[in-house]
Amino acid sequence: MSNLEIKTLEAEIAALERTLDEKKFRLQQLKSEHVSCPYSDVLSSEEIVRYSRQIIMPQICKSGQIKLKESKILIVGAGGLGCPASLYLAAAGVGEIHIVDYDEVELSNLHRQILHYEHDIGLPKVQSASEKLKRLNSNIKIVPLHIHAFSSITDFVQKNKYDAVLDCTDNAPTRYLLNDICVIHNIPLVSGSALQMEGQLTVYHYNNGPCYRCLFPKPPPAHTVTNCGDGGVLGSVCGVIGVLQALETVKILTQMEGVLSGRLLIFDGSETTFRNVKLRQRVTTCEVCGDNPKIKEPVDYEQFCGARAHDKVVNINILESEENVTVEQLRGVLDGNNIVIDVRSELEFDMCRLPNTVNLPYAKIRDNKSLGELEGLVKRAREGNKNVYLLCRRGNDSQRATSYLRQNFSNTSVRFWNVKGGLHAYSKSIDPTFPVY
Repeated sequence: MSNLEIKTLEAEIAALERTLDEKKFRLQQLKSEHVSCPYSDVLSSEEIVRYSRQIIMPQICKSGQIKLKESKILIVGAGGLGCPASLYLAAAGVGEIHIVDYDEVELSNLHRQILHYEHDIGLPKVQSASEKLKRLNSNIKIVPLHIHAFSSITDFVQKNKYDAVLDCTDNAPTRYLLNDICVIHNIPLVSGSALQMEGQLTVYHYNNGPCYRCLFPKPPPAHTVTNCGDGGVLGSVCGVIGVLQALETVKILTQMEGVLSGRLLIFDGSETTFRNVKLRQRVTTCEVCGDNPKIKEPVDYEQFCGARAHDKVVNINILESEENVTVEQLRGVLDGNNIVIDVRSELEFDMCRLPNTVNLPYAKIRDNKSLGELEGLVKRAREGNKNVYLLCRRGNDSQRATSYLRQNFSNTSVRFWNVKGGLHAYSKSIDPTFPVY
């Protein structure tokens, strides 16, 4: 069976599964028509049974459940944090949940983004998430917004009186955008982050607490910010932070005490420890939440942060066209008689690699820690072979390595070539079985 036949069957099965899910959801709706309860006001009999375990808690009780039912929240990001957060908020009975995400489901999402399944690959994340949440709780309203947070989110916030906003993103421009919008419209912002084995959580602009700009008036240099696409993350760490975001949101909506305002919760998954760090108080000179704010409407956050408002890798182009080779040309030199250097990290190289390639990470090349090893490779190469081919994941670090080595390598007779597009291009054009991550 060819790859095309396999993909066609997979697409047909996915379409049938979605149709079946839709029919099951409709059947569930018909079976659970909301019938008013003669023994209680506001809540239906079905709602009382559904939420009974939290209603009997003194911290929630009937009045708290009614507040949840009447609340409207915005979740920005339907990924590793947004999935568990929205799942628990939908289960808790938050009346209206709007979810913003511009991305589609990919295979690499599934280990941590628990609302998305294999048959959802290729679908908008907000569609995939909303389908699951609707099947979980047909009492509430789910509004999927398949947009980039920067496109029209300001309009949505202005039109909808949200009771809380959850920042489930992982880039600086969006964090500043959401912070400023929430301060301008006086909305609490529940902010979480997760990377590798660590996570952080706090609530901004709540009960005169500090906002994000109070703590970080200037963004960090773009090159110092690592996202999970580059640094990795354990799925269950995302789950911990996402669930805690849901907890803080419930506390805000029901007006409980103990909201994580003015404090930063730090979770270390490697040691399974939690630490609470006291944050500075609201800064009276803050440009957005201070006594005399200068920022009264959104600004250009990508320019302000010097970074793009997404976690996708932006391809660079710092070499002349004649300094590159194609992946088709690379295939012709993977015979063991040529020097092909993979400049990805040791962990990535160990995960998957092309045959007859050598691993010299760009970070070590840049720190001059691998130049001696490279000299040895060149000396051992067969006579007359002075070409070195540099390869990486997408073709960015290999460009940087090529440029650096051309300027700093002592043997001027060696010619360095960048493999354009990297391993992603190799998988697309040469061998689709090579894993794209």
